[in-house]
Amino acid sequence: MGDNQYNALLAAVRWNADGLVPAIAQDARSGRVLMLAWMNAEALTATLQDGMGTYWSRSRQALWRKGESSGHFQHLVDLRLDCDGDTLLMRVIQEGPACHTGEATCFFQGAPGAEGWQHLTPPPGSILDSLQSTLHQRRQADPGQSYVAQLLHGGQDRILKKVGEEATEFVLACKNHEKKPIIAEAADLLFHLMVALEEQDLHIDDVLAELAKREGISGLDEKAARRPLA
Repeated sequence: MGDNQYNALLAAVRWNADGLVPAIAQDARSGRVLMLAWMNAEALTATLQDGMGTYWSRSRQALWRKGESSGHFQHLVDLRLDCDGDTLLMRVIQEGPACHTGEATCFFQGAPGAEGWQHLTPPPGSILDSLQSTLHQRRQADPGQSYVAQLLHGGQDRILKKVGEEATEFVLACKNHEKKPIIAEAADLLFHLMVALEEQDLHIDDVLAELAKREGISGLDEKAARRPLA
């Protein structure tokens, strides 16, 4: 993107009296709102140029790149301007927690009660986040009481066999062109795929991050890039 295109983008923003605009960072994988910070024209330009979340510190009166001291960088997936032109939405891949307190998101304080704002565990950003968390907890469960624990204690071969079975059932459901069975079998396949990820100490967010990185890239180009050299 050339400088003239940056200028067009900057001109479309309705900067406030201090030359700033609020920027909301959202996890591109889960949809969870991570934080709100401020950008000036220089910070927005830097973010566009290198694809790393860069903001303006009102207290220090200086640019700051998210993660420059903590290592918790933000990799830009895409950037959007709201209908009034006065707020930015950044969809990012967040490395580590977004909040300087160590919380996953800055929005961890719940509606005030008798003693003021209450510290709450942030809700999962998606049903997939919630499910993966449950699967992780089931590692310690009694196999006699938990199907997931049975699979995880049964070893990799048992888990992968179930993934293969569910994949076959999904294919057969699609061949029959019946929507409800297709949805049900897709859910079963995704569930067992996530169990396989858990067995490998991976998270569904790792897969979603990979998909987010590919967004805007031609599928043919991406596939060619992965093809082993002859």
